[in-house]
Amino acid sequence: MAKASKKKTAKASTVRTQKRTSGYVHGFTREEQDRLYRQARFLEARVHEGLPLWRARNLIEIGCGVGAQTDILLRRHPDLHITGVDASAQNLARAKRHIAQLPWAKGRAAFEQGDAGALRFGKDSFDAAFLCWILEHVADPMLVLSETRRVLRPGSPIVCTEVLNATFFLEPYSPHTLNYWMAFNDHQLAVGGDPFVGAKLGNLLQAVGCRDIVTTVRPIHLDNRVPGERAEFIAYWTELLLSGAPGLVREGKVSAATVAGMTRELHEVAHNPDAVFFYAFVQAWAQVL
Repeated sequence: MAKASKKKTAKASTVRTQKRTSGYVHGFTREEQDRLYRQARFLEARVHEGLPLWRARNLIEIGCGVGAQTDILLRRHPDLHITGVDASAQNLARAKRHIAQLPWAKGRAAFEQGDAGALRFGKDSFDAAFLCWILEHVADPMLVLSETRRVLRPGSPIVCTEVLNATFFLEPYSPHTLNYWMAFNDHQLAVGGDPFVGAKLGNLLQAVGCRDIVTTVRPIHLDNRVPGERAEFIAYWTELLLSGAPGLVREGKVSAATVAGMTRELHEVAHNPDAVFFYAFVQAWAQVL
């Protein structure tokens, strides 16, 4: 019995991801969890409109976090059952509490803690997959996508939505904010993530054996033509930037003076009648072979 157990453990270790991230830039505080719900609602129309999930019934959500996207998927797709997988027990506990209070979600979601690079599910277990703002935080996106493809039935859709942080632009010019943003991205790279992974989705999906791959750059370009939406987005972006400040200061990546300067600049941008905000993310749809 001891030998069999040892052999089984060794085998399991060979399929586990070899690369590991060493931190999450935003942290796992209650405030950060609350922010994730606000972020999901704020970006809902941009992320979820027209997704190819109309035939899906049994979806796996990789990196479900606090269940913020799970909530939206269940509401928008009433015939869907979702299995959410995440590495954080803390976030999963919050996800379970959140989904349990939604009348439309009763009996339609399950959550489990696990390694996205070594899913416990067998082949052909699901008929759709959804990944949103997760590959930027993993050390080996190709391994995660390969495992996701493995548990999907042939012909199933896979939807990935990811960041492309090189696209960020603000007018008026805000040097403290840009310095902070560079440090933010450098830190994410240093802990094993990838703030530019959105641009690589086509290559990654092709490499793991997907077909009919479509990548769409989704720009957010807000200026004097949409002053109300611009103000809302600058407020949202300010919250996102500041959410990473405590950790970056603690790690010595930015100074308190830089954070104070950024906060001042963002306030000035928010009140500038000719402000411009630009950012683009990338969404990819594909089918598994």
